[in-house]
Amino acid sequence: MGNNLNKKQNEFVKQYLIDLNGTQAAIRAGYSANTANEQSSRLLANVNVQRAIQVAMQERSERTNITADQVLKLWWETATLDVNQLIEYRRTNCRHCWGIDHQYQWDESEYLEAVNDAESKGKNPPNCIGGLGFAQNADANPDCPKCFGEGRGHIHVHDTRKLRGAARRAYAGVQMSKEGLKVNVADRDKALENVARHLGMFNDKVSLTIPQGVSVSATSAMDPGQMEELRKAIKDIADKV
Repeated sequence: MGNNLNKKQNEFVKQYLIDLNGTQAAIRAGYSANTANEQSSRLLANVNVQRAIQVAMQERSERTNITADQVLKLWWETATLDVNQLIEYRRTNCRHCWGIDHQYQWDESEYLEAVNDAESKGKNPPNCIGGLGFAQNADANPDCPKCFGEGRGHIHVHDTRKLRGAARRAYAGVQMSKEGLKVNVADRDKALENVARHLGMFNDKVSLTIPQGVSVSATSAMDPGQMEELRKAIKDIADKV
């Protein structure tokens, strides 16, 4: 870089551009982990370092044709994603909810299968006094004497091939284990923190201005209480992002 920085400072600038985390950038640049927080604050207060970061960000924006506003918008969409677009916990009707006189209700195909199975074993067919037509995804009957209107709970994962927009970007694959299926989703709190950082919503000692007039501040991770306060504060500017 054509600036007044030494090799270590230049490396800090390079590492800072990765995630805008001053402390981690200082560690990756070779500064001691024990003093990385203080070093990052000192470096970000350095006018030459600030200028080098701004220039590097501008060059990257021009090189990739990606603006800070575009990235900010994607972060905001991830931070405010409704995870129900990916996975839901649903409560649907039990077998007695809509059966005749609240008797066990069969799905037609499974009843025919049960009848055939009984005949093959020389047994009487199962009774069908509750009728046919069970629909697995129907709502529970509030007057059901078996489930008392609560239905039965189950987890539904949406077809990831049909995900669009923020939901598709947030989807990070699935894992199968002995505990069951795990759906991996992008860290929404981290995305929200990135939004706040770029909007200058942290009360830090150092603040930078990058292209598009977006403010960037060095910060540490927030606890759940601070995250919730941030959600409330940032809600008012949602339409502007």
